Amino acid sequence: MCLIAVAWRAHPRYPLALIANRDESHARPTSPAGAYPDLPGVFGGRDGLQGGSWLMVSSRGRLAAVTNVRQGLVAEAAPRSRGLLVTQFMQDTATSPDWCTSLAPDAPDFGRFNLLAWDGSTLAFATNHPGFASHPIEPGVHAMSNGAFDAVWPKGGHATAALSAWLAGDVAAARETDDVDSLEPLLQALADTTLAPDSALPDTGVGLALERMLSPPFVRNGTYGTRCSTVVLVERGRLLFVERRFGPDAEVTGQTVQALAMPESIA
Repeated sequence: MCLIAVAWRAHPRYPLALIANRDESHARPTSPAGAYPDLPGVFGGRDGLQGGSWLMVSSRGRLAAVTNVRQGLVAEAAPRSRGLLVTQFMQDTATSPDWCTSLAPDAPDFGRFNLLAWDGSTLAFATNHPGFASHPIEPGVHAMSNGAFDAVWPKGGHATAALSAWLAGDVAAARETDDVDSLEPLLQALADTTLAPDSALPDTGVGLALERMLSPPFVRNGTYGTRCSTVVLVERGRLLFVERRFGPDAEVTGQTVQALAMPESIA
């Protein structure tokens, strides 16, 4: 997952709303969002190489999402996949702040990560780069990509603006519970391939050409690019998960829509 915008306690109907793009090699095996026998009550995509995930939700009222942290062209050598953090949180019962704090001793063993974890009442963040840090997230609309949390990157600003505008509109407040078409503006915002101006690009040590290619919300490339876009909406007693999947030429290859019932007390 390489781009996440999350609105936390910023809307009266949706205490948690999240939109995200996962960027990955098109050759990497991946399972579409679904349920898994070894993770009861959990729903999300799964990495076919390491067994972890980039984004999962649970009917118990839990969510976890992870991105990598971009730092230079040399591939990192980490013994543990960052995607395992997502599946581990799904199986735990600790609060998100406590669980994130508990990662400190083992955090250096994982690939560079930014992590969001929601336990039904608190949203927390953790990272292991440049060193370990963790904190609860304040109410508002936030961006998490491949740099610091809430870093001022063009793609993050685009995603947070789109999510904020959708939540502020009449559709968000009035939409029917099962109306997926009303989410199309969010999915279209995630599909934007407009390159950012050079003056706005971050410097993550990968060179100008690659910074340009990776600058849009949607990365279109034949070997590495956006594999799926996801929208998650949480309202009292219910969670909606929508995943739209793409091939190397940005063609839509599938879509999954799943509603999960949750305890009324959650959120």
